[in-house]
This record gives sequence, C-alpha cells and structure tokens, in this order.
Amino acid sequence: MNVRKIAWLLVALVIGMGGLHPGAVYAQKEADKRQLFREGARLWPVYCAQCHNARPGSEFAPYQWDQIMMHMRGLSNMPAENARAILEYLKGGRE
Repeated sequence: MNVRKIAWLLVALVIGMGGLHPGAVYAQKEADKRQLFREGARLWPVYCAQCHNARPGSEFAPYQWDQIMMHMRGLSNMPAENARAILEYLKGGRE
C-alpha cells in the first residue's frame, strides 16, 4: 500500500513540476534583475551621488561591490531593498 501512495505522490510531483519550465524561470529572473537595475539607477543619485562621482561597474569585481555596499549601507542608513537595487545597478554596469 505504501508503494502505491509513493508512486502516486511521484506522479503528482512530476506533473506539478511541469509548470516550472526552466526558460520561464530564467526569463523571470532576468526581468527582476532589469527592474532592480532600473530602480538602482534611480536610487544611486539619491544615496550615493551626494559624495561620490559615478564609477564604471567594471572598476571593481562583483565581490568588491558587495563589500563596498555593505560598508556604505551602514553609513547611509539605507534600507536593504534600496541597497540591493543599487548593488544590481553597480554590478550591472560591468563591461
């Protein structure tokens, strides 16, 4: 009896996972990243341009941008969502 229940559970899982097409998930992630990038571009002048000149994203490696944002977020009392958006903007400017 347990084998039959497990078999039905596996069938249900396989059918349920059919809706999670990898291409659709990737497209959604890319759309989310583009939205974050645009939001970061809007927020960068609000939080950063008061003290910093614009820098090309390629000036630092992605891990360095993470460290810089962690430090600057603490100094500016920036909300986490805004910091994520600005970080995506800075990393997205890499050439």
